[in-house]
Amino acid sequence: MRNKTREAYFFIAPLVVVIFTFIIIPVLGTFYTSLFRDVAYLPLKFIGFKNYLKMVFDSNCHQSILFTLIFSIVSVSLEIVIGLIFALLLNEKFRLRGVMCAVILIPWAIPIIISARTWELIYNYNYGILNFILLKSGIISSPVNFMGTAISAFLSILLADVWKTVPFVTLILLAGLQAIPGDLYEQAKIDGASIFKSFFKITLPILKHVILIALIFRTIDTIRIFDIIYVLTKGGPGGATSSLTMYGYKYFLSGDFGYGSAVSIATFVIAFVFTIIYLKVGKLSIGKAS
Repeated sequence: MRNKTREAYFFIAPLVVVIFTFIIIPVLGTFYTSLFRDVAYLPLKFIGFKNYLKMVFDSNCHQSILFTLIFSIVSVSLEIVIGLIFALLLNEKFRLRGVMCAVILIPWAIPIIISARTWELIYNYNYGILNFILLKSGIISSPVNFMGTAISAFLSILLADVWKTVPFVTLILLAGLQAIPGDLYEQAKIDGASIFKSFFKITLPILKHVILIALIFRTIDTIRIFDIIYVLTKGGPGGATSSLTMYGYKYFLSGDFGYGSAVSIATFVIAFVFTIIYLKVGKLSIGKAS
């Protein structure tokens, strides 16, 4: 028994070292910095939790938190629904299925910064392909500034993010679908169950674990979203699309490392809370299913 325990510790040790080195130490270091007035042009001074107290009364920070939460909920919800539809389609046998799987993964394979730049060119007011198509089709009479209002900028970022990350969700859910035994569907068909009943009674309950994993990964990613916003709007107009990471980045850029670190810790805490909620809800649903 002791030998097996030692072997387990031996195999887990590299993972623990990686987590401790690249996650725990940076988070603790960032938290430590957040306790100081660490401004480039001022002497370093310990101020305790004053940076966090400043966040409580910072309306711009509240706006960034609200944007981040709304964007995360809407984006992740769309990605799960669309990803599940694509996964169900790709799970069926048809000609060129392999080609379709490869094509649908292209957006995910493109680096984020290149993807964001591509969408910037699509949305461009002067020479963007989207304005060109809308003008030629007669839908609009003059070019639209897609980044000009809070709503249009939000929707533009949302579309770019969903397009980029739906393939990732599709891949995870497709792997889960392919792990479901076909005998279950055959038995359900013999019992006279419809396609929809089979989906809600077989597919969805078995797929809960995989959906939970996709939710956790994508929620963490959307809460710390930065690249697409930086390229498309830089947080504008008027800070309406400033995520928490973008907001914290502006303070790091201006030399206020203490407050920027506090914002970073807040981002980490929000992502951590969402993860705990998902795990608790997932555990309850799994317990009910069993």
